[in-house]
Amino acid sequence: MKENLRKRAIEVLDANFQEGGFTIPSKGLYPFQWKWDSGFIAIGFAHYDVEKAKTEIHSLLDAQWENGFIPHIVFHSDNDSYFPGPDFHQSELHPLSSKKYRSTGMTQPPVTGFVLQEMYRIAEDKEDMLAFIKEHIDRVYDNHVYFYGNRDPYNEGLVYIYHNWESGTDNSPVWDDIWSTMNPPEYTFERRDTTHVDASQRPTKREYDHYLYLIDIAKEYNYDDARIAELSPFLVQDPLFNAMLIKSNEALMELYRIIGGNEDKIKVLNLWQIKSIENFNTKLFDDELGAYIHFDLRNNKPIRFVSSSSFSPLFANIPDPERAVILVKTMMERFGGDDKYLCASFDPTNERFNPKKYWRGPVWINMNWVLYYGLKNYRFNEIAERVKQDSIALIERDGFFEYFDCRKDSGESQRTGYGGNNFSWSAALLLDLLKD
Repeated sequence: MKENLRKRAIEVLDANFQEGGFTIPSKGLYPFQWKWDSGFIAIGFAHYDVEKAKTEIHSLLDAQWENGFIPHIVFHSDNDSYFPGPDFHQSELHPLSSKKYRSTGMTQPPVTGFVLQEMYRIAEDKEDMLAFIKEHIDRVYDNHVYFYGNRDPYNEGLVYIYHNWESGTDNSPVWDDIWSTMNPPEYTFERRDTTHVDASQRPTKREYDHYLYLIDIAKEYNYDDARIAELSPFLVQDPLFNAMLIKSNEALMELYRIIGGNEDKIKVLNLWQIKSIENFNTKLFDDELGAYIHFDLRNNKPIRFVSSSSFSPLFANIPDPERAVILVKTMMERFGGDDKYLCASFDPTNERFNPKKYWRGPVWINMNWVLYYGLKNYRFNEIAERVKQDSIALIERDGFFEYFDCRKDSGESQRTGYGGNNFSWSAALLLDLLKD
């Protein structure tokens, strides 16, 4: 069974790899290159086609802006099947944007640092992979310089996101209270996602009005970070985003040590790391909830919900052992019932939970992969194994979907895999889980 799954995963990835040297997340629904998708996809490719893994990361970094910024979507080709496309985003408004590629003016969780480390771990030919890393690592470092230089207005070592899409958890209930502080105009546009996927599984039209409005505000200031920090109604310190940055800091330090001769960069990364972890623990941990939470910088208040993002700090070794125990207890009490697959993307005990709707409750394989390795970091091996086996079971049952109903018995006869089918990171990360 596992060999058959592995074969099918490889077929999905190879089918989604494009002539231009990048991989789309899913045919029809997502026709371009996404930043954090590409990182997870490269990990999958590293297990059976190292050249494709390297090409994936190279093509992503090729679209990096002159200020170190890496966009969340790179529009390698003209394709009108996705909205909002390059004509709406207008990345060219920023003076340092890529002249070679059109893109969005927002980013996504900074996974590329630890992805390079994973590629090195997986590679059989370490020398060949190290040569690739040597050639590309400074670009990833420059991306971190961008974050700490432009997205940390209070010098806390915690960077902000100005758009929910930057979080990767697009329509999470975490953002609902921010939407209630805004009243964007009604946009007229043609949704493309709902031609591929049942609209009940996707964000609403009114949610899209908020998303487009935030982009328009950023465009009004030519994607200038200082102006966005000053004026955007959405300004959040996100635990998942910052945990990925901290994990990637650690990975870059380790890779630079292997390469040698990069003491200055290691020193800078280490200074960021100390400050980031300290403030992450003091500012983003909620003792009452027993979990890490988001912080709304614009309205200067914590956003007190538990989501799968709350547990991502385990992956980056952020909590001390005592806090890790509290965190895992919270996860198992709220998310870990015998009637559920681990791990729902939003708190199943909360009234905003929706097991079928995008980031409002379904299980995502990329978050399970992060959680699996995070739990293993702290030797919660039994729970880690459950996360792994639940991930495999969902894919075995439904196929390589984008997200899955977390309920073991949903009372519905049809499959409970939702969103895009033959989804690249579900296939890529399954390959890694099967290997581990």
